[in-house]
Amino acid sequence: MSSDTAPLEREIRDDIVAAENPERPIRRTMRRIRAWLAEHPRVEIAYRVGVAIAGSILAIGGLILVPLPGPGWLIVFLGLAVLGTEFHWAHRISSWLKSMLDRFWTWWRQRRAEKTRKTSG
Repeated sequence: MSSDTAPLEREIRDDIVAAENPERPIRRTMRRIRAWLAEHPRVEIAYRVGVAIAGSILAIGGLILVPLPGPGWLIVFLGLAVLGTEFHWAHRISSWLKSMLDRFWTWWRQRRAEKTRKTSG
């Protein structure tokens, strides 16, 4: 792992942890919106349908874009994140995929470090 990669990776991880803080203003606003939606069942159903449609379009569109150059997987994760705001199953899938991706990158860095040691040694 290069010296530039480690600080960048730490910075990204810190940003993710900060974004998941439940006391952020956007998260408090979203809790208030959800409470209001819970009081209005018809609006809540329409909201859930809208989230399902938007998240599904993003996820399916991302899967279509995966073999093409560009941010296909990023769009899939974005679609799952949108779906995960309303559907527990999507949140679980998203969490599982994030952990698998983290394991893959750990394996990949170890593999690259071993190759570097073998070629230089």
